Amino acid sequence: MQSYNQPKLHPVNQEDPDIVISEEIPDIVISEKEPDILISEEKSDSSATKGKLTLKRAEMLLNISKKMAGFETLDGMLGTLVDIIVSALDADRATVFLHDKEADELYSLVARGNFHHEIRMSMDKGVAGYVFMKGKGAIVNDAYSDKRFDKSVDKKTGYKTESILCDPIKTVKGEIIGVAQVLNKRNGRFTQDDLELLDAVTSQAAVALKTTQIVEHMKSREREMKVLNKVIADITSEIDLGAILQKVMAQATKMLDSDRSTLFLNDEKTNELFSKVAAGTDEEIRLPNHLGIAGTVFTSGETVNIPYAYADLRFNPGFDKKTGYFTKSILCVPVVNKNGKTIGVIQQLNKRRGPFNEEDESRLKAFTAQISIALENAKLFDDVQNMKNFSESMLQSMSNGVITLNEDRRIKTCNAAGLKIMKVASEDEILEHRAEDFFSGANKWILDRVQNVEKTQENEVLMDKELEFGGEKVSANLNVLPLFSIEKKRAMIEDKEVVIEEKKKLGSMIMIEDISSEKRMKSTMSRYMDPDVADQLLAGGDEVLGGKSTEATVLFSDIRSFTTLTEELGAQGTVSLLNEYFTIMVECIQNEGGMLDKFIGDATMAAFGIPMPHDDDEDRGVRAAISMLTEMNNWNEQRIAQGIKPLDMGIGLNTGMIVTGNIGSPKRMDYTMIGDGVNLASRLESACKQYYARILISEFTFQKLKGTYRIREIDRVVVKGKTKPVGIYEVLDYYTEETFPNMGEVMGCFKDGRTRYLEREWDRAVQTFQTALGLNPNDKLSQVYIDRCNHYKEDPPPDDWDGTWVMKSK
Repeated sequence: MQSYNQPKLHPVNQEDPDIVISEEIPDIVISEKEPDILISEEKSDSSATKGKLTLKRAEMLLNISKKMAGFETLDGMLGTLVDIIVSALDADRATVFLHDKEADELYSLVARGNFHHEIRMSMDKGVAGYVFMKGKGAIVNDAYSDKRFDKSVDKKTGYKTESILCDPIKTVKGEIIGVAQVLNKRNGRFTQDDLELLDAVTSQAAVALKTTQIVEHMKSREREMKVLNKVIADITSEIDLGAILQKVMAQATKMLDSDRSTLFLNDEKTNELFSKVAAGTDEEIRLPNHLGIAGTVFTSGETVNIPYAYADLRFNPGFDKKTGYFTKSILCVPVVNKNGKTIGVIQQLNKRRGPFNEEDESRLKAFTAQISIALENAKLFDDVQNMKNFSESMLQSMSNGVITLNEDRRIKTCNAAGLKIMKVASEDEILEHRAEDFFSGANKWILDRVQNVEKTQENEVLMDKELEFGGEKVSANLNVLPLFSIEKKRAMIEDKEVVIEEKKKLGSMIMIEDISSEKRMKSTMSRYMDPDVADQLLAGGDEVLGGKSTEATVLFSDIRSFTTLTEELGAQGTVSLLNEYFTIMVECIQNEGGMLDKFIGDATMAAFGIPMPHDDDEDRGVRAAISMLTEMNNWNEQRIAQGIKPLDMGIGLNTGMIVTGNIGSPKRMDYTMIGDGVNLASRLESACKQYYARILISEFTFQKLKGTYRIREIDRVVVKGKTKPVGIYEVLDYYTEETFPNMGEVMGCFKDGRTRYLEREWDRAVQTFQTALGLNPNDKLSQVYIDRCNHYKEDPPPDDWDGTWVMKSK
């Protein structure tokens, strides 16, 4: 026996890429000449010699059936057939390929030497593919001159192919089930006689090969069914939805030899298809149950088989782009329950050998039909478990104590608030104990109420009652409720079938709301100050709110032309307007964690960083200001639609040191803030009018911003009552493209104009500001600088002028 390396499948050349030749077959072992079947090729004219050759050939052909009958597997048969062909044709090596109808490929199970694996090639590629498709044998005595031959295969393997003999393997009915390919005749060239001999050999072997192929296919399906039945039994015994989805997808992927699988179930509450576990991602996937390929299959109940995904308009390549995965073929089958209702879909991606076929569809449908009951049960269990978890989570998060009793008045549940109120360390000390153990003595009256509720099945509400637990008295509101389930039964009344609902008693529930003095005080105080301030005041009292110096971002806002509005609206209209306006503004402030300090007429004063500081208080203040203007604009649209005059306002923001604390008299105190940081914010709000701006922030706020905003530096000013200049900036994020067109270009021109302005280049500055006005005629700030330039052109500033503008008014 000799071992050789076979060539691999490869394109023959660039001129004809459709022509390929067989791939490398590791260590195909070729038999040495066997005396009992070797046919001599010596040319002899004597009839005696011809007779001997004919006799030996006939004996060899008869022996083929006998030898192949001794094997029960294809690999054994193919190995023997290869040995016979090599010896009979005095060739260097041979390969027998069979046709795989499912994958439309030619394959060989010849596994010899140290290598044991399958060889596969496209059924229309190479010399073997050409012979298979044409159904006629081929003799190639000069491989390198044939366009179907790939020279690179020989270069890779070091083997030199000189001649090729290839013949289709046909059954007696003419069905082509494969091809036999022989390489390099040892003596001379392949002839027509060799082709006829190869045809006789393959014809003799075809029946055995076809029969064994069918038998092995049946055995494979039988083994698959045994495994499938075991898997189905395993799945139907599982109740966890995530585990079932994993097992179903794993088995479907294995059964169809695909790359990935996803099982979607329908969520009737949201009309979405969802998968808790999807191959290729750890995230739960949700999509509308009418969109995409999965949605099409779910709504129609029809199977979709797509051999080329990117050629189908229903395929969304977005997931591939996101994950880097490449989807080639898709098989999507509806999952139908025993009542014929579609409860989901299963989707297979990328069959490893060719596209999905009808047999794959049938097998997947049969599989999903078997496991649909298990899926429904698991989904129902998952829904119930989610509801249970939701209820438990809700109970545990409630600030009120909740205790449930069964019909025997044993405590079944008690949430964390209940344990705290009743001074119980853990659930183990209370669960399954009788209610009398905890509601006795001073609390015995509670059980009387429970007994009354059990009898009447009506709620009882008890306000501001005194309880005693662990020697401590607790003021509380109590609510005692009956627990029951509704059972529906059918009955015949006056020859008519009706549904009767019956209540089944389950027990009772006690809800305890702690309204101790601290809670009552907090509830009262929260009406007059920010809840956070109330919390800190109750926690620390004067120590917290007695006065301290801290850094904060202060916000001032004010309605423009409010006096004129009040004259138009009258007293009641003004109050109504302010209430609606302040409701919107306060929500914007509190959404960013700001503290509302006070209302001053139509003005609002707030701060970010007190009483609790954050690491982004400056950003919170700017975001709140942007939100205030955005919400005001939305409100104005409604007002205009109703024929009501819109509002306008200005906002000033500054970050600096302020003093906070309770300020006032013993009879009336107010938690507020004072200091230069507060004053500068107020001055900036007022400056909005002079600069035709709506949001102005100081350089101290600007320098500490962490976020990205559309901001432009507009001036350096000395505010009223101060001597040091401060840089001020305008925030423009509340604008839209319609309200501030060409914003980017305008900001660029404005910045360039200010540079020229500071360099005293008045004419160039005016030209640049005029360009900005051309881009947005409503940018009145550019006109302000044009007027300044014209003023300084006529009356130049002193030599030590640094661009600072002195504000004459507050």
